[in-house]
Amino acid sequence: MNGPRPGRLWVVAGTGTDVGKTWSACALAREVRARGLVVAARKPAQSFDPAAAGAGGGELDADLLARATGELPEQVCRPGRCYEVAMAPPMAAAALGRPPVRLADLVDELAWPPGTDVGLVEQAGGLGSPQAEDGDGVDMVAALRPDGVLLVSRPGLGALGDIGLARRALSATGAGTGRFVVLLNRFERSDPVQVANLRWLAAHGAQAFTTVSDVAAHLLGASPGGVAGGAAPEG
Repeated sequence: MNGPRPGRLWVVAGTGTDVGKTWSACALAREVRARGLVVAARKPAQSFDPAAAGAGGGELDADLLARATGELPEQVCRPGRCYEVAMAPPMAAAALGRPPVRLADLVDELAWPPGTDVGLVEQAGGLGSPQAEDGDGVDMVAALRPDGVLLVSRPGLGALGDIGLARRALSATGAGTGRFVVLLNRFERSDPVQVANLRWLAAHGAQAFTTVSDVAAHLLGASPGGVAGGAAPEG
């Protein structure tokens, strides 16, 4: 990485696409800032549908993360790493005829302002999605060796399988990822399956939460861990 490593480095990963990773990363950044800490977010590469973005269909991930951290979008994601095709970044680069995306380059390009207390790296797609020609989200975690990983998951049927595979894959890297935290995003306490999933995770040694504020407290060391209550908003 360029420049000093943040005091704490966390990776925000997902069990798949559209589970609320960016919303969760933005909410986590705001929680950290509210505690008086300096936070910066990085999206090593992002791809998008330009027609949807141009039609008022929403801001890019880097725009949202920049607003949450007080940075500029080009600091969050380098302009050269923005790919105007809705595919995984290495696939989008190939479709656009741009140079191949290499994992080492993505890691080396990460630059953090001096004095950053918490650095957040949001991956593209799911944990198993290609981040580069030569690596997926698990490989990126192994290369970054973060202090913690926040895995954002859907809360209902099928979530335990997704989370279990993610935990096993990360454990196999031997990267010493420190704290592994699960956020059951869009959690509804009225849903018995979601409640059962939360209890199962707690009973089997996972640090599982349903609100970003509880995730922040845990990752910052203000909580002994365990299961937290409350329903996370839509993300």
